[in-house]
Amino acid sequence: MSQTQSSAPTGGVLIVGSITADLTTFSTRLPARGETILGEDFTLVLGGKGANQAVAAGLAGGEAHMVACVGTDLFSNLVTDGLRSAGVNIEHVRSVPGPTGIAHIRVDASGENDIVMVPLANAALSEEQIDTAFADRAATSRVLLTQLEIPWALTQYAIRKGHEAGLTVILDPAPAAVLDDAIWPLVDIVTPNETEARILTGVPVTDTDSAIEAGRWFTDRGARYALITMAAAGAVLVSAETTLHFDSFEVDAVDTTAAGDAFAGYLGSSIALGYELPAAISRAIGAGALAVTKRGASPSLPHRDEVDAFLAERSVNA
Repeated sequence: MSQTQSSAPTGGVLIVGSITADLTTFSTRLPARGETILGEDFTLVLGGKGANQAVAAGLAGGEAHMVACVGTDLFSNLVTDGLRSAGVNIEHVRSVPGPTGIAHIRVDASGENDIVMVPLANAALSEEQIDTAFADRAATSRVLLTQLEIPWALTQYAIRKGHEAGLTVILDPAPAAVLDDAIWPLVDIVTPNETEARILTGVPVTDTDSAIEAGRWFTDRGARYALITMAAAGAVLVSAETTLHFDSFEVDAVDTTAAGDAFAGYLGSSIALGYELPAAISRAIGAGALAVTKRGASPSLPHRDEVDAFLAERSVNA
């Protein structure tokens, strides 16, 4: 597979997933249980894995269409305005009574984080809403992106709809949970990190060989590709026939919060734009690397010009 953009027409990316308001605190270290410490900064921005991936897909050059729910509280305008300003189509984002989803994120001086996500309005997403979005957009889309911050039954429903519509189905299995094996033959690319791969497969991922073993678990169950991401150790693409390792890029990490979402959004958008898979993965790795150099979730997502320049400086063809 060559690492060039094909002549295929631009297609849309349907993102079925979560939207949250991200409340993030920054401190030198994370507090111990029962301890109060003083922090250094605080941000309140658009977040949620679905929304972050939609923003990343739009910044990557794709036509991003979000399918999700928000509340009727003070945060609803914050998140919908954030999506609109990033060029994401929100005609299938539904407003429901009650609070918008919330993510409480804590980031330490090394850039590592922990997150508590409260779904709230995200739990109101329905099959009917997904049906309407597919009826409107499936014919002009090439990729479905989905995650696990909405009810699993709806993630599974969206995956089935995407498969039936002939879209490339990409599942970011986060937050990780044990899933029904019947879903894997409907998934084209599953993109777990090391922790998610271990939870799903039972294989501790510590190096390339163990990543390949975990990847085989997915492909043995019918997934077309497993793309195991390993932070500084790069990523491993596994299919039933082959494996391919991708190196990471060395950067100074400030906040790792949205790195996986940058990766997923750029991967989906690049495939929709006609990039062949290795080139799409290289673009996604570059986007993820740039995302960790800035604070925040959606504010850290890089524009395609930044990613292309970053890759060009490192002589990566994408």
